[in-house]
Amino acid sequence: MQLPELFISQVEQLFPGESAAMLQAIGETSPSVSVRVNVQRHASVPAGVQRVPWCEAGFYCDERPQFTFDPLWHSGMYYVQDASSMFIHHVIRSLVKEPVRYLDLCAAPGGKTTAALQALPQGSIVVANEIVVSRARVLADNVSRWGNPFSAVTCCAPRDLGRLSHTFDVIAADVPCSGEGMFRKDDEAVSQWSPALVEQCAERQRGIVADVWNALRPGGLFIYSTCTFNAEENEHMIEHIIEEYGAEPVAVDVDPGWPVHAAVDSTLPCYRFLPHLTRGEGLFMAVLRKPADEHLRAAKPKKGNAPKRTDAPRTIKQWLENEKEYQVTIAEGTVTAVPREHAPLIDMLAASCNLMQAGVTMGTVKGKNCVPAHSLAQSSALAAGAFPVVELDYAGAISYLRGEAITVDAPRRYVIVTFNGAHLGWVNNLGNRANNMYPKPQRILSTHTPEAAPKVID
Repeated sequence: MQLPELFISQVEQLFPGESAAMLQAIGETSPSVSVRVNVQRHASVPAGVQRVPWCEAGFYCDERPQFTFDPLWHSGMYYVQDASSMFIHHVIRSLVKEPVRYLDLCAAPGGKTTAALQALPQGSIVVANEIVVSRARVLADNVSRWGNPFSAVTCCAPRDLGRLSHTFDVIAADVPCSGEGMFRKDDEAVSQWSPALVEQCAERQRGIVADVWNALRPGGLFIYSTCTFNAEENEHMIEHIIEEYGAEPVAVDVDPGWPVHAAVDSTLPCYRFLPHLTRGEGLFMAVLRKPADEHLRAAKPKKGNAPKRTDAPRTIKQWLENEKEYQVTIAEGTVTAVPREHAPLIDMLAASCNLMQAGVTMGTVKGKNCVPAHSLAQSSALAAGAFPVVELDYAGAISYLRGEAITVDAPRRYVIVTFNGAHLGWVNNLGNRANNMYPKPQRILSTHTPEAAPKVID
């Protein structure tokens, strides 16, 4: 890989004494592959693998499996995430001890969102936001696949969320950046890099923080991160937030044995992951606390037209485990269940933002019937025994994930199909055939079928 000369000079200035090793790691080594298992679905880390030190649910793969052909990936039993990014799990576990309202501001494709859903105390809710519609759809799919109903996905600008004055206890902003830490994975990031891009990104980051700061409650935590190396987008940005908003830096306990690099050009508590030290890509992270005595700004949520909701029939509510914990309503033909304690926040989001999904989308009303939604099949909120379940072998699971017709031995009704006990989705069993209900955008396009499933988790 041919690295830009100005980038090389920047690395040499920021990391004297280790720049040669760092540049060699960027230019001559391959990215690692790591996975975080969904412990809330009782998935476990396989025996004998190398674990990610700062995330007990994370481990490294010796090579990159064909994840597309693993039904357990489609069922949300694990998420493929860079090991450096899993540090958010440790930060949350170290600093957040009570249930919170958590905003993941720049959330697509969903790695840090699903990590937060796993790391936060029970009863917390995660609002994952992405401004680009196409990326927000991917984010919504990944959040649904993870199966935690204490979540919502929005697609709006940071300033829209910033109007929700003092609403969130924690805001995580993995801001758009110049991407230097992704050079090993993305040739386009190398070709597009320039000092002008760095400054452009820094200016955008300052704007994002300004737009959303009002949404953080006094005393709340702001987790700032990038996947780049320069100081302008990292330490200097943290200094800017401290000077502009009176934020207080928060230290995170880090095991001395972990290969985590300290701040550069600063004495602030910042955490850097560098490719010559860490088995993972580049990451910068720092935590700030909002002053506890900040007054409300004048900004208020804008008035919107939230869809009119009616109470759902009891027959549908019974599809949920612990149905009394959810508010189940119908709006524009869609049945949605949201955790009752967080319903006011969901209503606020629906009135103020483009709310793409919240809680569990349970189904669509058609006449006197309700067609169950894919997200319900994969949700931990689904009541055990609410629907018949049919286990598929590997070939059958791949056929199902392609959207092909399959045959099941089950009652004539909606049936959940599984692989190794993990829910894949629905079929509508008509007796002589079963209509495949797996969502078209998520289907496997390849006609190839491996002899056996990739061995990622047990």
